[in-house]
Amino acid sequence: MTLTDQSTQVRPGEELDAAVIDPYLKAHIPGLQGTPSVSQFPGGASNLTYLVAYPEQAFVLRRPPFGHKAKSAHDMGREFRILNQLNGGFPYCPKAYVHCTDESLIGGEFYVMERVEGIILRSDIPAELDLDARRSETLCKSFIERLVELHQVDYQACGLADLGKPEGYVQRQIEGWASRYEKALTPDAPRWEQVITWLREKMPADHPRPGIIHNDYRFDNVILDSANPMRIIGVLDWEMATIGDPLMDLGNSLAYWIEASDPAPVQLMRRQPSNAPGMLTRQQFVDYYAERAGIGIDNFDFYYCYGLFRLAGIVQQIYYRFFHGQTQDKRFAQFIHMNKLLEHMSLQLIGKSSL
Repeated sequence: MTLTDQSTQVRPGEELDAAVIDPYLKAHIPGLQGTPSVSQFPGGASNLTYLVAYPEQAFVLRRPPFGHKAKSAHDMGREFRILNQLNGGFPYCPKAYVHCTDESLIGGEFYVMERVEGIILRSDIPAELDLDARRSETLCKSFIERLVELHQVDYQACGLADLGKPEGYVQRQIEGWASRYEKALTPDAPRWEQVITWLREKMPADHPRPGIIHNDYRFDNVILDSANPMRIIGVLDWEMATIGDPLMDLGNSLAYWIEASDPAPVQLMRRQPSNAPGMLTRQQFVDYYAERAGIGIDNFDFYYCYGLFRLAGIVQQIYYRFFHGQTQDKRFAQFIHMNKLLEHMSLQLIGKSSL
């Protein structure tokens, strides 16, 4: 059994024609020989990710999903630029080769990057990795250290100062996600009104040291070295990266962080091995981040609640496409239940924090 992340058969309705993509890649990437095979990576619920494998070299192709898309989402050119320019300051970005804006070729923009081979953890740590509690803690701390490292990158030196506007970032995120959530509402979705009101009332000032933030930093977006699975060699999925408040990014990551003591319904939402023996709790995660970053964090509840609400907004946008028949991916049918659970968790959190 190989532990390296594997692609599988392409999902129906999301096919990529090798006969179309082959001549384009050969025209833009020197030295390609032979005929490529095309398969699809099963993870991810937003952009579609394919493996285009030639006999001597393999590439990853990313394109937007089919159907309705939020206006500012799925910007292939932006993600391509981030990979190319951030690599000098944060060497965990894969190398990007070509960005195609001609949507007639495969039905949408796309870009192609190198394939970084390694292990991607999803729900559980494979037994073959033999990670005991001590090694899992080392991996967890490495995961947090890379996030701190990203937030401390000199984005001006990377030529990315125009990637986002840090002033007013916190307020824009709260208002922006409230607006996007409203536009993606379906008749069966919760309205989140109490939580949105609480977030507006508790909103802190922007962090004094803005940084590049990933906005989707979790274990299934990092690649581990097959020879040393406690070492991170790649970070994927830069679609939502920007310049902003690093503590908001911390909140985003915490929203996915299901710990061992969480109740059974919350465990059903877990998509990474954050509950494994040795993994830090959410509070320990925050404390270790603060220690490595050299800062204090005394309003953790706000950033965590924001992360839960933002995750619900992402989930609802995807569910909206399923509800209206714009995607046939059956995985998305359950997203309405996840949304309701996230609201329940948020209401519990703000109830505790207001005592």
